[in-house]
Amino acid sequence: MSAPVHYRRNEALRTIRPGYAGNKLISREFCNGEALFEPSFSTALRWQLTANPQKEEKKRDTWTPAVVPCAEAFFSTEDMLVWLGHACFLLRIKGVSLLFDPVLFSSLGLHHRHPLPCRPEDVRNIDYLLLSHGHRDHLDGKSIQLLARQNPQMRALSSLGMAGLLRGMAPSLAVQEAGWWQQYDLGPEAPVEIYYLPASHWHRRGLTDLNKVLWGSFLIKTDDRLIYFAGDTSYADHFEQIEQTFGPIDIVLMPIGAYKPPFMMHLSHVNPHEAAKAANVLRAGHVVPMHHGTFDLSDEPASEPLRLLTEVAAGGLLRGALHAPAVGEIMRWPDWE
Repeated sequence: MSAPVHYRRNEALRTIRPGYAGNKLISREFCNGEALFEPSFSTALRWQLTANPQKEEKKRDTWTPAVVPCAEAFFSTEDMLVWLGHACFLLRIKGVSLLFDPVLFSSLGLHHRHPLPCRPEDVRNIDYLLLSHGHRDHLDGKSIQLLARQNPQMRALSSLGMAGLLRGMAPSLAVQEAGWWQQYDLGPEAPVEIYYLPASHWHRRGLTDLNKVLWGSFLIKTDDRLIYFAGDTSYADHFEQIEQTFGPIDIVLMPIGAYKPPFMMHLSHVNPHEAAKAANVLRAGHVVPMHHGTFDLSDEPASEPLRLLTEVAAGGLLRGALHAPAVGEIMRWPDWE
């Protein structure tokens, strides 16, 4: 007997894509679009048993992103964008402070290769915590606990299935779940609109929760700007769908690392050339790379992702302007044309 198929969304939220029934599940697992993607143990074992042809190059490559202090950013009222490492950003837009995918502490198997640009205790005055998915390099329980204590007014915006996971980390944290193509309810006075959009990825934190929590990306919209956070994703047709729905994106925060070996990573992450292609499909005016330099997750040398993307941009093959900040650097995005 085939597994039951059904569709799910948050019926209390607006769905913006006409005719979209919700996210497809086969039995209790979310699909990656229409297809079920289950990373296999055999692929991971093959990775461990296959020699990395760049092993020595990777060993010699000790590059890390430059880091500058940024504690003052959390106590400012100016609109800005600050990369805190990996996929974590502080975005202030129209006076609203958003924090994406914070991992403020190292943990077993996930060690920061560079210092944080601030103390975890400095991360305050956050209005919305945006969590793209549940992988441990994007969702850290200790960070969630600390942030919930320090920011009692903060609300979490995330994906279907995430509330139960977060409840075990910070029981008092208010969580709003959305499916793909849904708009969060921020209230009538909110100066921004926030949408949860597709990504091509998967979920697992333990042995029994494969694809039980949805993954995705975010788009933040004001009256004059569109800012897109791509989350974790491989290259797929959702970039074209997003551009068709919203038009050109002003600023794209795009992952560029953790892509080797390709036989294991190509269905989870984009490489720098795919990242550039995705940004071009989105007709991005500005591109800020992420998901590189902070954690050692894959086989490519540390400096390779940014070097390759920089070469693409220098060759005129990236439509938008490339901004590759230091960790903690305050970027005044309203000044970008």
